Amino acid sequence: MSFTCGLVGLTACGKTTIFNAITAAGAANYDGSKMHSAIINVPDQRLQALVKIYNPANIVAATMKVVDIPGLKADAEGKHGQATRLLQHIKDANVLLHVVRCFAPAAASPSPNTIDPVHDVETIDIEMMVADSQTLQNKIERLSKKVRSGDKDAIRQVADCEKVKAALEQGIPARRQGLNSHELASVRECNLVSLKPVLYIANIDSPEDAANGCIKTLEAIAAADGSEVVTVCGRDEADISQLKPADRQEFLEALGLKESSMLRLLGAAYRKLGLVNFFTVGEDEVRAWTCHRGDKAPVAAGNIHSDMEKGFIRMEVMTVSDLISLGSEAAVIKAGKQRIEGKTYELQEGDVVVVLFNKS
Repeated sequence: MSFTCGLVGLTACGKTTIFNAITAAGAANYDGSKMHSAIINVPDQRLQALVKIYNPANIVAATMKVVDIPGLKADAEGKHGQATRLLQHIKDANVLLHVVRCFAPAAASPSPNTIDPVHDVETIDIEMMVADSQTLQNKIERLSKKVRSGDKDAIRQVADCEKVKAALEQGIPARRQGLNSHELASVRECNLVSLKPVLYIANIDSPEDAANGCIKTLEAIAAADGSEVVTVCGRDEADISQLKPADRQEFLEALGLKESSMLRLLGAAYRKLGLVNFFTVGEDEVRAWTCHRGDKAPVAAGNIHSDMEKGFIRMEVMTVSDLISLGSEAAVIKAGKQRIEGKTYELQEGDVVVVLFNKS
């Protein structure tokens, strides 16, 4: 499975600059009305170590799609509902990366002179809640005939939708409402944008800004979402992303960073979405795959091919650390470190698997 990160934020927050820092796409950032997207490989040193063992004909990394969603104008406050077209792009994202300006704007910038992360976050949240409220109202009206006929399932769904809608109208995004499994099931088809998990990106102008009060305010907002803040010096990292890979580390270290914003954001996104990587190996191909933490073996195998999930028999499993340290599958088996797992096994980070299945 691949997953999509949607970059959201007000215009002039540096969102496209962050997009360039993550993807090295070099997108022009003077037109905030355009959408940009890129698919990037998830860097993984373990994949390269496996390549040295197998020397495969084909190498496939796990991937992530990044979408730079057009920015919402800061002066849209009080004009809610005008961002419906932009919100359609948000619906396709698995996780939202909310870019918040934590630097003073240039003199010619259309941004307000004040740095106010609370206002900036609330402006986006309100747009999402207005859109979600209308989506729920549409479902309520669609089920009204069934409700009048006494359909118990429709009555329950409408009650759940009305509860969520009322909280939205009180300014509580769906992700903060603590919805139970029944309520989540009732609103699932609505694909509520304010229910999507959010990570916050504090876009700073220089490394010295990393300790400013704006970031602490943003961290408090993130804590309310059970989320985290990734601080990025967007302009500098976008420039670094255009360098040759061999030259990037030196410049990152000059900024006081051990790794790029892409790696830090990937780590945060994996944690937020509960993702793990596993591997399939051989002389024909070495490949990294992604599944959700807690996925049972047949479900994870289904990411490789749907027939593997349908006809799953068992899975041969070793850890990537054992395979790399011992140097071959034969050595792992000889050391007694290969396991046979059945349908109830939950895939772990770094598993190397062979799936045995009945072909349909």
